[in-house]
Amino acid sequence: MAKISEKKLIVGLEIGTYKVSSIVGEILQDGTINVIGVGHVQSQGMNKGHINNLESVVRCVRQVIEQAEIMADCQISSVYLALSGKHINCQNEIIGIVPILSKEEVTQEDVNNVVHTAKSVRIRDKYEILHVIPQEYSIDHQDGIRNPIGLSGVRIQASVHIITCHGDMAKNLIKAVERCGIKVDQLIFSGLASSYSVLTDEERELGVCMIDIGGGTMDVAIYSEGSLRHTKVIPYAGNIVTSDIAYIFGTLMHDAEIMKKKYGCAYSDLVDREEKVEIPENISGKSTKVLKRYSLSKVIEPRYMELLGLVNSEILWLQNQFRPHSNKRNIIKSGIVLTGGGSKIEGIVECAKKVFNTTQVRIGKPLNVTGSIKYAEESNYSTVIGLLHYGKYIFLRNESRSTKKNLVNTWFNKLINWIKKEI
Repeated sequence: MAKISEKKLIVGLEIGTYKVSSIVGEILQDGTINVIGVGHVQSQGMNKGHINNLESVVRCVRQVIEQAEIMADCQISSVYLALSGKHINCQNEIIGIVPILSKEEVTQEDVNNVVHTAKSVRIRDKYEILHVIPQEYSIDHQDGIRNPIGLSGVRIQASVHIITCHGDMAKNLIKAVERCGIKVDQLIFSGLASSYSVLTDEERELGVCMIDIGGGTMDVAIYSEGSLRHTKVIPYAGNIVTSDIAYIFGTLMHDAEIMKKKYGCAYSDLVDREEKVEIPENISGKSTKVLKRYSLSKVIEPRYMELLGLVNSEILWLQNQFRPHSNKRNIIKSGIVLTGGGSKIEGIVECAKKVFNTTQVRIGKPLNVTGSIKYAEESNYSTVIGLLHYGKYIFLRNESRSTKKNLVNTWFNKLINWIKKEI
């Protein structure tokens, strides 16, 4: 069994309300991620992003790590960990103004300095900064700069999107992983990870709203003009649809979930009104009864419309924020991208088209991944695949810095040796 450090391997871990999953990916020469190991179990001890039974979560994490290790034939020592829940907040800030150090042109160090100042921005008590994501830069009187490196100026300023999380929630999640003897490389907002997995550069540029529909929460990420403008966690998702089914048809939550996945439809016009399905008749599940599938869809459809309507309110709010500074009426020209386990229900695209009043709706599945494990390319693995993309960026960036440092050290050692010879 190879150690993970011996290969260009990255591991993503997602601890969700319905499932816990881990994926091992190998970075290929062309930058593609090749999935070589997967682990997944039904989640226990989690609810809407927070832990309510630590030991149950630890047991689930240990199981998925062992499964992934066996499949990938490696020893996992660290992971990139997804985080979601109602304790996630976001804010847009304009930070700086920071003097350009060289006084000639902007360097990477200048960019790092101005972004670093965001960590002094005031945030809610007991919260900590999870991500500082640059949107655009200003140099002196030049605004709207995407990449300032190499440009001349005296002072640099940045507009950033800041994602924060409650410190205790983050610590508890990390604790669950560390109890399995695994180090957490970095905590990453689930919605950000999913967007890395399913969105294209063109969609980000034109403007897009990604909705990751999980079991307990919906993660929303809205991009415009190539930058992340808004993130939101809505603490309602697929589990309330399941609850409605269980309540109305008098069945167990487990059976209601099966009914939803097997027969459910989020747009009743697609369902044959005479089609019939069998469901458990009572909570004992020992007998069954027949009902029309159309009746089931009439329970599911309004709840999905309500859920998507909450997201639509976020989009309208953001557009109102943009209007004083822009003439754009629609900041999401690429439309809506639905992903996550809750997006796998029939009719959800048609339902979303109706709610958002657009024809631009698609189901987002992980992009730029290869491997023989095909089910890892499904939409319910978008977050954990996105963790691999995030980790790949960090890995390649650190590798580049290490290469540059080695080149400098080699050059410096040669210079010292030459000086010694001359002396």
